[in-house]
Amino acid sequence: MAEKTVPVSVYAEMTPNPAVLKFVANKRLLEEDSVEFKNIEEAQPSPLASRLFHFPFVKQVFISANYVAITKYDIVDWEDVTLEMRELIRDFLAEGQPVLQSTPPPEKEGSKVADAVQSTNPVQAHPEEKPSEEWDAIDQKIAELLDEYVQPAVAADGGKIKFLNHQEGTVSVLLQGACSGCPSSTMTLKQGIERMLQDMMPGQIKAVEAVNG
Repeated sequence: MAEKTVPVSVYAEMTPNPAVLKFVANKRLLEEDSVEFKNIEEAQPSPLASRLFHFPFVKQVFISANYVAITKYDIVDWEDVTLEMRELIRDFLAEGQPVLQSTPPPEKEGSKVADAVQSTNPVQAHPEEKPSEEWDAIDQKIAELLDEYVQPAVAADGGKIKFLNHQEGTVSVLLQGACSGCPSSTMTLKQGIERMLQDMMPGQIKAVEAVNG
């Protein structure tokens, strides 16, 4: 008996960041944790992101397990472009094309595209990221608390927070997706995440800062 095919559906969802709209699919998009592209050059490893960057108003594309969060330039209103973007994503997924190429196209070593391909590797570190194998007990605890108490809520809003390092009581994190550039991100960091870490790790955390916040 033939396996029943479930039609692909995609719906749009607002995020706390007015510049970011989240397009949620009823199928898994990535085996990796998530990827983020800031321009069409970086997006070459992702056929879907490359298509989205052909819209002149698309500023960034963040792809997670089951959604695409798109950041736009302030030259259009979401109500004027949401339907077209939703249909593009739905049609792309319905065609069965890979969201992220498992084998990137050959590029010259040291090129921007080669660097972008490397950036899709979840192991590839941010310049300020401390390798997990070098984490001490405090680093490990911070990362665990962020994953357990912060990441689920952030992901629900179309974003991601990534632990980078901890030095002399200051925790550095990377904000991605809807969190990057969000007007409320500073308040969330200071009144939410920073306070939570200080309460759960008394005397060990002085501040939480976003490298791109």
